Amino acid sequence: MPETQTATSRRKSADLLERAKKSIAGGVSSAFRAKSVPHPLYFTHGEGPSITDVDGNTYLDYTLAWGPLILGHSHPAIAAAVEQTLQDGWDYGAQHEGEIRVAERLVDLVPCADRVVFSNTGTEADQIAFRLSRAFTGRKRTLRFVNHYHGWLDAPPDTLFLPWNDLDTLEKAIAEHPDEIACVILEPILCNGGCIMPADGYLQGLRDITAKHGIVLIFDEVITGFRVHLNGAQGLYGITPDLATFGKAVAGGFPLSVIAGRYEIMKLIEDATVLHGGSFNGNPTVLAASEATLEELARDDGAALKGATQSGEKLVEGIRAAAAEAGIPITVRGVGTVFKVVFPDEGAVTDSRGLTAPPSGRLGAWLEAMLDNGVYLLPDGRWYVATVHGDTEVEMTLEAARFAMNAVAEKHPAE
Repeated sequence: MPETQTATSRRKSADLLERAKKSIAGGVSSAFRAKSVPHPLYFTHGEGPSITDVDGNTYLDYTLAWGPLILGHSHPAIAAAVEQTLQDGWDYGAQHEGEIRVAERLVDLVPCADRVVFSNTGTEADQIAFRLSRAFTGRKRTLRFVNHYHGWLDAPPDTLFLPWNDLDTLEKAIAEHPDEIACVILEPILCNGGCIMPADGYLQGLRDITAKHGIVLIFDEVITGFRVHLNGAQGLYGITPDLATFGKAVAGGFPLSVIAGRYEIMKLIEDATVLHGGSFNGNPTVLAASEATLEELARDDGAALKGATQSGEKLVEGIRAAAAEAGIPITVRGVGTVFKVVFPDEGAVTDSRGLTAPPSGRLGAWLEAMLDNGVYLLPDGRWYVATVHGDTEVEMTLEAARFAMNAVAEKHPAE
């Protein structure tokens, strides 16, 4: 069992946060991090499944840098690949063979990928997908779903927002705007908005409807790509979109994003109908990290990712059992490598980006109790599981979960 931490043992993090607020707007570099319980922590290093803060506290980490660290912290294969690029030159602003090797691997793994291009963030990748869709169809409107997250840039004013998992509403919206909708974009598993799964037949229905009306179907696989399945959510569900965007896990923690799709659409970049540029696109450093990551994930027919999925499923089962034993009602949604623990009193999603209020009630108590018992979690109750979370880590985590659920029951007994 990890040694129990205390609020006073995180004093250096609290002091650094106050110092940061004097030079960084809000004190953090991403607004989502500000909601951490009890406050944002500062870290010195990570190794495998663990991360250590400035006060010397080491935690089992299920944040994984908000998802990218599919192989865990400081994976030696990634470190070795990147170290070599740092010796040879970390950016050229030109071509190198590594980008071809990674592209070939992606075309082999991703069902929709006739061609790919590289960018740096999921936000950028989605914007390129929107441009491609508008140019390919000659239409302007984008259709999105409430609480699905596709980057932090403002949605254009001609964007339609619909409820998720409702094919009837989708068909009505398309009928009301014939020949106007360029694309439908979605997270195939709604990870950002609560790890909500697609209803039976929903993704196939989307595929059928968009194909019928000549609408580009885009899977935002920034989270699901190389996490829920070696071939992404499109491999998991057997549904092939026209375009897909990837980020996070594709480079094991380095800033890379990918746009993949049908040649008929992607050739609009090739013939310069759609501009795709960027000084850092396809640089040797991130592509070395991606090549190493994809090699590790693909080894032995994806054995490492299958193991992570099994570990996550054991965690879900154990967390449910711990909650039942403590008399705390919860729901756990998602799949083995990304899931969310939901407490009934945590509050509803408050806007279209999937944000929630700062953790309070049972969720807040759970997050703080898990931290005190050596487990570091995201503030929205989401869990990311890596290939380095094995049986030992699962056992330690579930022991912490039992302590934490009892602590929640003491503070917020079931009615």
